[in-house]
Amino acid sequence: MEQRYDYIIVGAGSAGCVLADRLTESGEHSVLLLEAGGSDKSIFIQMPTALSYPMNTEKYAWQFETTEEAGLDGRKLHCPRGKVLGGSSSINGMVYVRGHACDFDQWEQQGAKGWNYQSCLPYFRRAESWDGGSDEYRGGDGPVGTCNGNNMTRNPLYQAFIEAGKEAGYPETQDYNGYQQEGFGPMHMTVDGGVRASTSNAYLKRALKRSNLTLIKGVVVHQVLLEAKQAVGVQYEKSGTVVDAKVNKEVISSAGSIGSVQLLQLSGIGPKKVLERAGVTVEHDLAGVGANLQDHLEVYFQYHCSQPITLNSKLGLVSKGLIGAEWIVTRKGLGATNHFESCAFIRSRKGLKWPNIQYHFLPAAMRYDGQAAFDGHGFQVHVGPNKPESRGTVEIRSANPHDKPLIEFNYISTEQDRQDWRDCIRLTREILNQPAMDAYRGDEIQPGLHIQSDDAIDEWVKQNVESAYHPSCSCKMGADDDPLAVLDEQCRVRGIKALRVVDSSIFPTIPNGNLNGPTIMVAERAADIILGKPLQQDKQPVWLAPNWEQTQRIGSPLRELD
Repeated sequence: MEQRYDYIIVGAGSAGCVLADRLTESGEHSVLLLEAGGSDKSIFIQMPTALSYPMNTEKYAWQFETTEEAGLDGRKLHCPRGKVLGGSSSINGMVYVRGHACDFDQWEQQGAKGWNYQSCLPYFRRAESWDGGSDEYRGGDGPVGTCNGNNMTRNPLYQAFIEAGKEAGYPETQDYNGYQQEGFGPMHMTVDGGVRASTSNAYLKRALKRSNLTLIKGVVVHQVLLEAKQAVGVQYEKSGTVVDAKVNKEVISSAGSIGSVQLLQLSGIGPKKVLERAGVTVEHDLAGVGANLQDHLEVYFQYHCSQPITLNSKLGLVSKGLIGAEWIVTRKGLGATNHFESCAFIRSRKGLKWPNIQYHFLPAAMRYDGQAAFDGHGFQVHVGPNKPESRGTVEIRSANPHDKPLIEFNYISTEQDRQDWRDCIRLTREILNQPAMDAYRGDEIQPGLHIQSDDAIDEWVKQNVESAYHPSCSCKMGADDDPLAVLDEQCRVRGIKALRVVDSSIFPTIPNGNLNGPTIMVAERAADIILGKPLQQDKQPVWLAPNWEQTQRIGSPLRELD
């Protein structure tokens, strides 16, 4: 018997769960949702403090790896992507950042008509339940719960970091997801009632109560089925059996910035050379599929702490057990936060209209896998430039859907990207050496005070930088005359009918912040575009540094870097 649905969505991740919910809401449409992974019920997914586990687990994440990156002296970087209900929203660090308003205006300037900030803001609001209550910028009754963790009450280091930023001449912001992104302030997270607010929890759970949604887990999607340049269904494999599912309206790829590229290329849609080299029949030569790949890099800037107040004392098995027990019983305590409770967004040089460097502050010195970096107490900031010039590619290696694709980000490949890192290291050291940190700051662990010159900084960054796990922009929206635009402004694949892509791959440029928030927004807006009922623009003012052309920070123009 033929399987037939109105819509088929590939990928139950950050975007796919949103689409599955919104497209089934009216009851009019039948939807098939296909997911490679399985259940997200694990405590390691649901308990916020356990965030390092699912990301490094084969069961819950595609353990992709980059090629040898020339700009990193041949290092290969880890590139995990969610393979579980909720996708990367079930394995990420739960940091909630929308991006700067200018990021979305930049999307429109680059050809994604209708994706300016005022058009996106209603969808950010619709998606969210901010525990501070709704206002002109924040949503109060959306599916995704957002909060500030334990509200910085448990550790004085969070506030000390904010005070250090102010002492260095930067502004303070009460809500970087509202009127003013730029500055130092509390950080927000997708945690709801002490539990990870993944899109699986927020959207899919309620959608699965509807009879018009069919979810099939544990599948490998082979290709989109095409007839005369129109998507008519998908072919997928489940438990060794290959199945064709047909569609009445549209196929939507929400497989992510790596997976959507892989699916389009396996279906014969992509750059002719890439497809021919992989042994795939060219159905539609589309140069931008897999091009324009972008990511954020970060380093851990670490100091010893002279007071025994950091999370380094909580990394033993007994402490972890107690934290876990409290969370299981109460959904509160150190288990209910990702521990990134203060942050900053700054501009690294004058002439930048909006911030390009982001800080996550952590009252511990540790590796991303959750292991102690050294004996004793410490603290760190995760920091890196957020608007890189470097662009990479994703390419399939063969026609086999089980083969991992070739991922090359081309990291730190321009002189401006190198200069941004030099500025980043020097500005960070200056901030962390302000008087507000004096009572806590011990010796600098890394980079180390001997890392001072341009050459020394360049070398240290190459050896120590890690991905912030924000791959994006690899199937970008753009104008008709843009040779690398894969999609039009309605997320439709150019030259192919009844096929859309909706996930972080569609961004024209990477936003200034973590990607889960904007990915959810994109899916919310795309659902309305598909259903033909987009919300009206919401015209709200946005703060820009009053002297951004002349000064790097608001405190004093004399502080400029040489």
